[in-house]
Amino acid sequence: MTPEPEKEKPSLLLKPVRPVGITGYGAYIPQYRLPASEIARVWGGSDEGLPVKEKSVPGLDEDTITMSIEAARNALKRAGIHPELIRAVWVGSESHPYAVKPSSTVVAEAIGAPAHIQAADLEFACKAGSEAMVAAMGLVGSGMADYALAIGADTAQGRPGDALEFTAAAGAAAFILGPAKNSLAEIISAYSFVTDTPDFWRRAYQHYPEHGQRFTGEPAYFKHIFTAARTMMEESGTKPSDYAYAVFHQPNAKYPRRVAKELGFSEEQIKTGLLSPVIGNTYAGASPIGLTAILDGAKAGDRILMVSFGSGAGSDALDLRVTKTIEARQKLAPTTADYIARRVEIDYATYTRYRDILTMK
Repeated sequence: MTPEPEKEKPSLLLKPVRPVGITGYGAYIPQYRLPASEIARVWGGSDEGLPVKEKSVPGLDEDTITMSIEAARNALKRAGIHPELIRAVWVGSESHPYAVKPSSTVVAEAIGAPAHIQAADLEFACKAGSEAMVAAMGLVGSGMADYALAIGADTAQGRPGDALEFTAAAGAAAFILGPAKNSLAEIISAYSFVTDTPDFWRRAYQHYPEHGQRFTGEPAYFKHIFTAARTMMEESGTKPSDYAYAVFHQPNAKYPRRVAKELGFSEEQIKTGLLSPVIGNTYAGASPIGLTAILDGAKAGDRILMVSFGSGAGSDALDLRVTKTIEARQKLAPTTADYIARRVEIDYATYTRYRDILTMK
């Protein structure tokens, strides 16, 4: 008998048939900031070793939808396209304002997108934003649409007195994906890695999430981030020195620094996108907002590695290369640094009012 030929090993990377890139991007971060030292003061903790310096807090009139709209409008300014060209709006979040009613339809109508579009809300904890980006990459890459809008946004919750309260923050990042020839950064490929790892969850009718304490680090965060990053580089034939920048999901400042060090990335490569010390963990917007900060200062030819993480659990890795188009578009909308600088400090009492922790009902 003639032996069967060896089967060619398929690539683990997700690559579009038609080259795809980021045509426009935008961020939004609320102006209110709650210092971590203020949380420690209220709950009797020490000021030493706090996970972040402070976190962003949404105002009384802000939620995932309003922040998504602001970020999307900034993305449209940089893309320079009419919103009627968008054929999909996907909003990734774990804090959608409605249990039954999509955020995506409100965002689509508010930015002037047409009614003949795909619209959906996505959930996968903190990787819901990158999940939307990969979905948009597939839609545009297949040729079914020329432009799709992917958003990661959250007004994250943390139980008062819980460790999560120090970092659970708010913010949004939006990306318009389109043909690579019109893009400011081409998405070379993506890779996703998921397992059933219950490190973080919230059942129906629960106001605050539960978490597995140290279990959230290993085997949750580190296993998925390391696997996604290493697989991406192995399959792509790249190494850390090939990238000008890297951004990893940042629940705090310690975790992404450990990841970078063990993978072989320098502090210089990650510092631009490492925003958790100054705005906290923006959950579905965390690594995407870090990417917007990088794009604000990137130059043509720069290669970027972004790796998200979502509890439950999984990671998305995206390999991007900046094009010469970027410099003309960076200043067309407020930068991420502009939003970080727009800071109003609040105390814990104001925070409880803004987050509806204390109510008069």
